Amino acid sequence: MKTTLTPEMLAPILEPLQRANQERDRLFPGEPIERQPVHTVYGGAHLFKPEIATNFGAMALDLLNKYAPDAQSFSKVLDLPNPIAQKVFDRTVEKLKREPVEDYRLDFEDGYGNRPDVEEDGHAVSAAEAVAAGAGKPGFPPFIGIRIKPLTEVLRTRSMRTLDLFLTTLAGRLPEDFVVTLPKVTAPEQVTTLVAVLETLESKLGIDRIPIELMIETPESIIDSSGKFAIPKLIEAAEGRCRGLHFGVYDYTASCNITAEHQTMVHPACDFARHAMQVAAAGRGVMLSDGATNIMPIPRSRGALTAEQTAENRAVVHRAMRLHFEHIQRSLMHAYYQGWDLHPGQLPTRFAAVYAFFLQSFEPAAARLRNFVEKAAQATLVGDVFDDAATGQGLLNFFLRGINCGAFSEQEAAAAGLTVEELRGRSFLKILNGRRAG
Repeated sequence: MKTTLTPEMLAPILEPLQRANQERDRLFPGEPIERQPVHTVYGGAHLFKPEIATNFGAMALDLLNKYAPDAQSFSKVLDLPNPIAQKVFDRTVEKLKREPVEDYRLDFEDGYGNRPDVEEDGHAVSAAEAVAAGAGKPGFPPFIGIRIKPLTEVLRTRSMRTLDLFLTTLAGRLPEDFVVTLPKVTAPEQVTTLVAVLETLESKLGIDRIPIELMIETPESIIDSSGKFAIPKLIEAAEGRCRGLHFGVYDYTASCNITAEHQTMVHPACDFARHAMQVAAAGRGVMLSDGATNIMPIPRSRGALTAEQTAENRAVVHRAMRLHFEHIQRSLMHAYYQGWDLHPGQLPTRFAAVYAFFLQSFEPAAARLRNFVEKAAQATLVGDVFDDAATGQGLLNFFLRGINCGAFSEQEAAAAGLTVEELRGRSFLKILNGRRAG
């Protein structure tokens, strides 16, 4: 067949496009495929102990036993559908016994406060020793890290000294999936500085490359002084280290002059920030995390209680549990699969909300994926062009996330018409290519 354009004519035309496509692929590597923890538990670094996660699990079980001891009472508090109530309860209890905390952040910021330098120096060393003592032991969080102070002019020296002391103490004993969280980011230069400090410490201490998380809790971290989205610049400044963006509800709403009474997870200002984060970070290989519910499931009265006080305690705890559950479900519907927890009593509702979310959608998603794979594979086999792989990957990701969080097993997920091996491959395109080869 006769054509007009020769390879020599096309080469200079396509070269700029090739460069643009390559740059796009560099900036947008796609969604992360590694496991994302369903939550991050924050606590003052001075309070951290090697057994803290196990202790949190025990306290969570105590609260559950006292206020919702079985599937019937638990489902009544959370309004769980009957078909999944028992399964959600059983898997929540099992999780609290086996792995009650997925991700823990030793906090040297809001949860720690400003202390004399000599005191923070001591806590930086003792906290690192506690992490080294617990890492790898049963019940220890599989993800862990520290939140340093912000790199403002007032706190930057203190922040970097704490990081230096902590990592120097931990050198040679750094746990896997360790991360440094930078709060109250207001400029890319703060991220650049953290990266430079980490590069120096890694080189001097002989430790592996440490990822970072950026906290989006100021208006400047959403829209910068030029009126442009700030997040792409922050991610670029991280030079490939940015593992996640964590939304700080209360600092952000306070920065927007929202009064304390209305500083909640569901405020419209928070929805705007979350959606801006989502759009700005889409496809960049970065995980997103929502903020925390600040109403704790804590009884009001203690000691010898009257019948009225006992009933009031139960009502207070149940309201807090239900609120936390609803907040998490809302986050999940907005595709925020991770959030913060601040109290052991929030762990049962964290896992219950996640499990309920995936279990409720399991059958419809399985039917969709089965049909989708069959149609896609048929189109591939007969030589037609199938260009909706993103939808297939999105359906597959639902099952991968459900497996990772423990909502269902690989064997249960295979009901979607995939083999366990196909699920472990984590790629919809690989599944199609494998079926075509078969």
